[in-house]
Amino acid sequence: MIHNIDLEHLRPYGDQLNDGVIQLSFTLPVPQGAKSREAAKKLIESMGFSDVQIVHSEDIGEDFTFFVIYAKTTGYVNYKEIKTLEVEVPKMGMEEINEKVFKYLKRQIVVVGATIGSDAHTVGLDSILNMKGYHGDSGLERYKAFKVYNLGSQIPPVELVRKAREYKADVILVSQIVTQRDIHIKQLTELADILDAEKLRDKVLLIVGGPRITHELAVELGYDAGFGAGTMPSEVASYIVEKMVKIS
Repeated sequence: MIHNIDLEHLRPYGDQLNDGVIQLSFTLPVPQGAKSREAAKKLIESMGFSDVQIVHSEDIGEDFTFFVIYAKTTGYVNYKEIKTLEVEVPKMGMEEINEKVFKYLKRQIVVVGATIGSDAHTVGLDSILNMKGYHGDSGLERYKAFKVYNLGSQIPPVELVRKAREYKADVILVSQIVTQRDIHIKQLTELADILDAEKLRDKVLLIVGGPRITHELAVELGYDAGFGAGTMPSEVASYIVEKMVKIS
């Protein structure tokens, strides 16, 4: 363990502590060659980086070139001043969750999940809901505590709300992978607005997950919780149970 780190002047770590080395990757719409490498180097230098090293460039077709670059920055952050909003809930095991639900709620918790709008990706949704789960962590379908309806991909928000009403959902779980041009913001906002209009918002836990999702963003959009990349099913399960028991 490294001691005496200056958290008020926190800088990137490459080969040595506080050397300021950072790795960047990006694509330029120009053919691979000496000219494109020089363009990539100058671009990074224009951002204030120094000691720029192009460690990889690759022709990815149609006159586009992908770059991986090492460079140095003099920038730093004061880690002590940073404040974040995170989902804070003690993680419980499957047996504990099942026992707690039937002890306090005396019934299964109904969860309806989907990706909405234009989003056709279900990997994240399935990793949380399906029995197999993620990295050995079982999905909600394997818990006796949950009744799960996985609606799959590209579900219009209005249809998701209709299904939530039909199944008498306690929880609506949305996964959003597609984020180009902030389309996820539009689609998530639409869902929250429909729930408000249908007077269902206060009757469900509204949860969203995805690689560009933070708890802070979720709360800002009117959701109860947001989970980012790498979230385990048991974390979501623990959150749901804690919230459900608290409001029961």
